[in-house]
Amino acid sequence: MKKTNFYIETLGCKVNQYESDGIAADLEARGMVRSGTREGSDLCIINTCAVTSKAGMQSRQAIRKLIRENPDAKIVVTGCHAQTDPEQIREIRDVDHIVCHKDKGKIARAIAKDCSASDCSASNCSTPGCKECGNAPAFSFKKPDHSGHIPFLNFDKPVSGTMTRAYLKIQDGCNAFCTYCIVPYARGGSVSMPRAKVLDHIGGLAAKGFKEVIITGIHTGMYGLDLTPPTSLADLIRDLDAQKQVERVRISSIEPGELSQDLIDLARPGHILCDHFHIPLQSGDDDVLQRMKRPYSTAEFASVIHNIHATLPHAGIGLDVLIGFPGETDAQFENTYELVKRLPVSYLHVFPFSPRKGTPAFHFNPKVPSDIIKERCARMRSLDREKRKAFIASNRGKTLRALVQHQEDKQSGMLKAVTANYLTILVDKKQDLKGKIVDLVYEQCDSDLNIIGKLLTN
Repeated sequence: MKKTNFYIETLGCKVNQYESDGIAADLEARGMVRSGTREGSDLCIINTCAVTSKAGMQSRQAIRKLIRENPDAKIVVTGCHAQTDPEQIREIRDVDHIVCHKDKGKIARAIAKDCSASDCSASNCSTPGCKECGNAPAFSFKKPDHSGHIPFLNFDKPVSGTMTRAYLKIQDGCNAFCTYCIVPYARGGSVSMPRAKVLDHIGGLAAKGFKEVIITGIHTGMYGLDLTPPTSLADLIRDLDAQKQVERVRISSIEPGELSQDLIDLARPGHILCDHFHIPLQSGDDDVLQRMKRPYSTAEFASVIHNIHATLPHAGIGLDVLIGFPGETDAQFENTYELVKRLPVSYLHVFPFSPRKGTPAFHFNPKVPSDIIKERCARMRSLDREKRKAFIASNRGKTLRALVQHQEDKQSGMLKAVTANYLTILVDKKQDLKGKIVDLVYEQCDSDLNIIGKLLTN
């Protein structure tokens, strides 16, 4: 009997990638085979993104492309765009199922049609093909209420994925409701994975040979506040540091107000936490921050960055910067540019403002013209290059601990190694280094900021 061949396409954030890998593992556990190519699949799942209008458009384009390339396949659409704009998805012909966040964990069971009585809640069962209630093969669709009652999506076994570094989603949802952000409307309020389950999954990933785990979430710094008894991200990292089941833990992103001194200290030498923090700034102007509903001032943000740098002089510090928020004047943009220029940060992620229907900022005026946004983004990306170059130079002569990836650099054919402070260094692939943590220094850096490293130990 031919096994079902499935393909999953993921758009958007690390949380989406984690969930896609979890769904894939569930399908594989039921005897299905994951395909690395788009064409010829029996089942195509697309995990969509809604963080910007462009991301939503790209999600719909990807759905249509999958349908064209796999006209006989079952098409399942899930993710944030499916959650916030299901009507737009329903307009696409040949989509078989739209699956809300609440039902993501049911996809594998539903496709395999092995729903048992314990899964069924009779009249309101939403599992396709349920043997208990005879439900028709269609998922329910429920939008999250704003009180946040979407349960945390757990996978029974650790999600390993296909990368050298594993992701572990420990938190989901957000309570902040920044005026430009659609994510709380898509994922509901903040919920956390229980501490014991986090430790269990970390242990499972260590047993599979992973040296580094990236802790991720939608609002990761809110971890544990909804649990009983409440706990915190710092408490969790402290537990992981005490157990040291893996060699490195990295936080994917964290808000400035949640970077306590305790947490920063856990990234000192000898501890498990990587000295790398990715922190959303969004704007370097206080008035814009207030209209964004961001809970800090520029002075408070700068204090956090300087504190990290004073404690960990070689830490990698990345910022998210949102350009062209409605009403952003030339002077307010210059405030952002000058603040970032002064701060000891190592790289920037620069985003143009994207109006999202359903958020307060969608109605804010005046709109910043697109050509001005483009010009400001270009200036900020030039500053990003300056920051990256300066950070690389600051690490010259320093012994760096780096995890060698399984993936090769396409241009050079060398192996990529990621340092604790988030530099990517290219190393010779002659030795069997994949998946190992090594000591190295870099020998040269070319005009494209590609760093060539010299191995010190293996």
